[in-house]
Amino acid sequence: MDKVGDLLIRIKNGYMASRIEVMVLSSNLSRAILEVLQKEGYINSFKTVDREIQVSLKYLERGPALTDVKRISKPGRRIYKSKELLPRVLDGMGVAIISTPKGVMTDKQARKEGVGGEVMAYVW
Repeated sequence: MDKVGDLLIRIKNGYMASRIEVMVLSSNLSRAILEVLQKEGYINSFKTVDREIQVSLKYLERGPALTDVKRISKPGRRIYKSKELLPRVLDGMGVAIISTPKGVMTDKQARKEGVGGEVMAYVW
């Protein structure tokens, strides 16, 4: 089971259905990804409830804060990039979520830290 893919799709489907909150499976990786999404302004907040995480979705005047998400590295095929080859999503308008030895971060943070890693997803 792809926990990262499930997390991202549940959030995207919640936005498409105009939900205020969605419930996702709890794991340390899920919390790290949600911290990045919250820091970048794609979700309002999240909190752990029993064995799940309750995610509060963020809406702007024109609609959802998160327009689309694309899973890059999948369980059957992992995609790794060095710090020089980290992708830019929509010329900087979106973010790439990167899992590095220093933790889960955006492509911009990974370039600043000088580390590469697994390209998990693109969000815009």
